[in-house]
Amino acid sequence: LRPQGIDQMDWEGLRQAVAGCQACPLHRGRTNTVFGTGDVSADWMVVGEAPGENEDLQGEPFVGAAGQLLDRMLQAVGRSRQGQGAQGVYIANVLKCRPPANRNPQPTEIAQCEPFLVRQVAMLRPRLILAMGRFAVQTLLGSTEPIGRLRGQVHRYQGVPVVVTYHPAYLLRNPIDKRKAWADLCLAMDTAEAG
Repeated sequence: LRPQGIDQMDWEGLRQAVAGCQACPLHRGRTNTVFGTGDVSADWMVVGEAPGENEDLQGEPFVGAAGQLLDRMLQAVGRSRQGQGAQGVYIANVLKCRPPANRNPQPTEIAQCEPFLVRQVAMLRPRLILAMGRFAVQTLLGSTEPIGRLRGQVHRYQGVPVVVTYHPAYLLRNPIDKRKAWADLCLAMDTAEAG
């Protein structure tokens, strides 16, 4: 079962709760949970979808080729996962365990895992959330609209501005959309500065 009292936990308590979670069948196949990484005082938060094989092995979000692309994207806007405060970023996924064979997250899995993300956002209190990929976007915005229709505007999640963009893994398969992703990053910078 999912641990109780998530909405009152501190960072370490939440990390331990995720590590011990057995609320859905995904826990049976995991090597590691993927809690999140980065500066907990960062004013940007990146939210992705679910861990893949590399993330499961390393216990960290966005590793491998997609993670390298994300790092380059962040660097282009003066941020990094090693940075602090205004140069930092906190990175988390909607799901904390890898779906088998990297399949899409299921609604029941998202529902079980979402309280962890809600608490991460509440504790971080970012000035901006960059939502990457369909499942991150649809979870945060409670929408079934495609990313193409949600891009280019500022949304809200728990009162925090949300900018929607493509997942780095998608951009690796569809490099023609990198220009759109850059426009999304520019919107994110403008939104954070205005906030």
